[in-house]
Amino acid sequence: MVLNYIWIAFFIIAFVVALVRLIFLGDFDVFPDMMDSTFSSSKTAFEISLGLTGVLSLWLGVMKIGERGGVVNVLARLLSPVFVKLFPDVPKGHPVTGSIFMNIAANMLGLDNAATPLGLKAMEQLQEINPKKDTASNPMIMFLVLNTSGLTLIPVSILVYRAQMGAAQPTDIFIPILLATFFSTMMGVLITSLFQRINLFNVPVLATLGGACLLVSAIIWGFNQLDSSQMNLVSTSAANIILMSIIICFITAGLLKKINVYDAFVEGAKDGFTTAVRIIPYLVAILVGIGVFRASGAMDFLIDGIRYGIESMGIDAQFVGALPTALMKPLSGSGARGMMIDAMTTYGADSFVGRLSCVFQGSTDTTFYILAVYFGSVGIRYTRHAVACGLLADLAGIIAAILIAYMFFG
Repeated sequence: MVLNYIWIAFFIIAFVVALVRLIFLGDFDVFPDMMDSTFSSSKTAFEISLGLTGVLSLWLGVMKIGERGGVVNVLARLLSPVFVKLFPDVPKGHPVTGSIFMNIAANMLGLDNAATPLGLKAMEQLQEINPKKDTASNPMIMFLVLNTSGLTLIPVSILVYRAQMGAAQPTDIFIPILLATFFSTMMGVLITSLFQRINLFNVPVLATLGGACLLVSAIIWGFNQLDSSQMNLVSTSAANIILMSIIICFITAGLLKKINVYDAFVEGAKDGFTTAVRIIPYLVAILVGIGVFRASGAMDFLIDGIRYGIESMGIDAQFVGALPTALMKPLSGSGARGMMIDAMTTYGADSFVGRLSCVFQGSTDTTFYILAVYFGSVGIRYTRHAVACGLLADLAGIIAAILIAYMFFG
């Protein structure tokens, strides 16, 4: 519903701005430019979706091998000591624990098709132990904030889009996304814990969070010792080594489980083809809306207004061009994807704005969509502090993304 209003607003605002330019500035090219943008944006959307098919099929095939090979189960067991402490209201040994672990692990691996059913199953089980059936319980809110904060180890789709948009090194945003999504998730956990008065001062949580903070601090310190060219080289090399290692680990896990690795890959690849075809109309719709909005001059007015406000405070405003992606992400995943592609198309995939828009896209998840789907599936009407915690985690991810982008690409 939110995306519906946003999409309509793109066209109405664009039409009004174009009329103003025509009447008061005598700009007779604005309406032809808007119509041209509808055709070019539609073509771009189809070409991107078409190009996505091969690479998306590849990665979903690899992910299916990992899923069948038990990688998700291994991650669930590793996370178990921490998540038990984060969900103190869940009875010990309750089956929802497994569903939560599986969902989070699937999200970390980018297994969207597996993560959503597991998440809905977890919500059903959490509803069973919820004393107020129309009100979100504490475990429900913590579970959803962990989802909306967007902790993802493998941002496959973003890497694919960068490759499609002609990036010289599509994986150069891999490390920045990992760092930004870490801060988003960390803030989400801390804020939700404060709301719910969860004691984080226990050995498993402190060891995990402390270890993660030390690791991230070490990564940031290490990259700060490098100049920009060395930083990009190390980041890209590390990303490619990690991704290739994941592929080998998944295949190895499949072999150890004695599954038919080839058949598992083909099954996942079929899902990749289906997914690529399914997103075509959504991508056409959002890119056409954004294209008209930009061709009318409305996007320039918005960006210039924000840039003026930022510069008047003495702050570097290079990041402003990527802000539409950050502002759209909590509302709509497809809308933010369109904004990210538009930023790479307009500024270049290897520009600062193009890269930052990708980091924005990968640092958080679609807060309102997740809340609507998950809460709606079990009839929750009163969400309590879920929205506040989710949006604050988003804000932390946005701020972290900007600072990290300046560190790597500025």
